[in-house]
Amino acid sequence: MNRLVVLYDAGCPMCSRFRTWLIEQPHLLAVTAVPAGSAAARALLPHLDHAATLREISVVGNGGQVWTGAHAWVVCLWATAEHRDLAVRLSTPLGLPVAKAMAYAAAGLRASLTTTRVPEAVKGNGYADDCDGLCQPG
Repeated sequence: MNRLVVLYDAGCPMCSRFRTWLIEQPHLLAVTAVPAGSAAARALLPHLDHAATLREISVVGNGGQVWTGAHAWVVCLWATAEHRDLAVRLSTPLGLPVAKAMAYAAAGLRASLTTTRVPEAVKGNGYADDCDGLCQPG
């Protein structure tokens, strides 16, 4: 594997900040961040369940691997030069619960930062304009 595509919530301040942080890191493999549910994401990854990528962070490897939730956060760290060792520790049976707790904490922060509240009737019909702040970290 030599490339990752990170699908993130472009309408969420926390997700957008994480995207900026991730892109600015020195990488050990190519990392591209694409807004989840966007036309670009659908064109780049037509086989993916794009509705699911709107609920939680998703990372796709160039070999077709898909990671979601806590695993996706760990893979993002694994792609960076500075944080690969941490990712390896978090990927273990003892570390993954810590990564999952961090993902849940991030999702809680995301929900508190997301101010858009969308009527049930229109949820899922678009993306950034109808973000409901209810992503599920895994």
